[in-house]
Amino acid sequence: MTRYIFVTGGVVSSLGKGIAAASLGALLEARGLSVTILKLDPYINVDPGTMSPFQHGEVFVTDDGAETDLDLGHYERFVTMQARQSNNFTTGRIYQEVLRKERRGDYLGATVQVIPHITDAMKDKVLEGGEGFDVAIVEVGGTVGDIESLPFLESVRQLRQEMGSKRALLMHLTLVPYIATAGETKTKPTQHSVKELRSIGLQPDVLICRSDHEVDASSRRKISLFTNVEERAVISLQDADSIYRIPGILHQAGLDKFVVERLELDATDADLSPWIRVVDAHLNPQRTVTIAMVGKYMDLLEAYKSLIEAMTHAGIHNRAKVKLRYIDSEDIERKGTELLADVDAILVPGGFGERGVEGKIATVRYARENKIPYLGICLGMQVAVIEYARHVAEMADANSTEFTQDSTHPVIALITEWTNDAGEVEVRDADSDLGGTMRLGGQDCALIDGTHVAAAYGDAVIRERHRHRWEFNNGFRQQLVDAGLIVAGTSIDGNLVEVIEVPDHPWFVGVQFHPEFTSNPRHGHPLFAAFVRAAMDFQKARA
Repeated sequence: MTRYIFVTGGVVSSLGKGIAAASLGALLEARGLSVTILKLDPYINVDPGTMSPFQHGEVFVTDDGAETDLDLGHYERFVTMQARQSNNFTTGRIYQEVLRKERRGDYLGATVQVIPHITDAMKDKVLEGGEGFDVAIVEVGGTVGDIESLPFLESVRQLRQEMGSKRALLMHLTLVPYIATAGETKTKPTQHSVKELRSIGLQPDVLICRSDHEVDASSRRKISLFTNVEERAVISLQDADSIYRIPGILHQAGLDKFVVERLELDATDADLSPWIRVVDAHLNPQRTVTIAMVGKYMDLLEAYKSLIEAMTHAGIHNRAKVKLRYIDSEDIERKGTELLADVDAILVPGGFGERGVEGKIATVRYARENKIPYLGICLGMQVAVIEYARHVAEMADANSTEFTQDSTHPVIALITEWTNDAGEVEVRDADSDLGGTMRLGGQDCALIDGTHVAAAYGDAVIRERHRHRWEFNNGFRQQLVDAGLIVAGTSIDGNLVEVIEVPDHPWFVGVQFHPEFTSNPRHGHPLFAAFVRAAMDFQKARA
């Protein structure tokens, strides 16, 4: 029977519940157990797909096409699980499903209430997500005391009562601040956080005490006394120089041993050798390369969380430190491409909207003409196509219909636009839904032999995840190929262009998919590893 570990947070947000949950999952997996991790988000949106990055950060996409919380990226990077739609649900999605049932008459005329109808639906989702695994770790979003998370916490309370102490365990992350003027850590916020949990019927079994200083044994004993948590289960988790060190820190503190014993799991000794190798390569690089990352959310790096981690992984597997230089594409428009003068490679990530696009196009031209290694992802591929069309294929007004309807060369367009039988460009209905209307999830891609991307992957067919609406317009495909553009990868049926390369260039690749979603620290990702190697080669040649 699946055991469940519920993870909550207290005092303040952004303590790192997602990384703590993922690290515990990595430890249990290292002990030979099958692990999945779920995230329960208390906001009313059905999913984060239409939320601004300034509000939510990155939208992580699963292989089955779900737009989810960015914490699922942490889960997949730390644990070998492949997240699905069932690994993340929101309050909005629960209410949507309950109301749909109510409209159908499934409740036989009963008054629909938070308890039991909403909480029962939440419990069903948790049980469904954990089915078939030895352990399901369930992270509850938000902070204990938030009104919006109360239904989730009530569901956790009910599940713990129904399962019993041998099947369910509660791990609570809390802040133990260090007061420099007093020269000591303060346990009172943790005591109040646990008191808040107890007031709704939840007693934690494990406390993870987050601090920028080590929480000493005396403080841990005090916390144990006032919170009724076993002293060995009060664990200090100090800020680390690498997030990939955290599984080892928690193992040394005895977290996985306590969990295995408490839940009576049949587990082996933990093999953490892969994580030891990752940390060693991460903290002891043999060289450094500088890569410009040109986007529109450079003051909000959470919007590119998986991509930044993927570049770190690529550095790990090349024994190099990847120093990312974050450049706002609007600064390129204002100040010019001199901002790119001394970098070893250029990366343009995905995104939506017209703001900063001309700066990205100028960036692409600079990389192409100066033979600097370039990787464009999603929109980064599309602006590469636009730039090539304008300055090589002599389509001066080439553009995307996302940005203008006036171009006579819409080389990037919605599929419905370039498949119109009349050959006309159609404007998408302004009142149509944005949520769930993109090409989403994992899809197979056929690579063309002899290209950089085929050499990087070493396979003829790959599978990567998508999140976009606009596509390479096949109406201009032959013209661009005749002008020299290389179509390096397509959908299996050959209809959709997935990868482009530029001729007579040491390494210039644009991909329509998001390879960052499938990168992890233990194995890296072949495309990013090849990109970093190209940057290293460029640096060496320039020197």
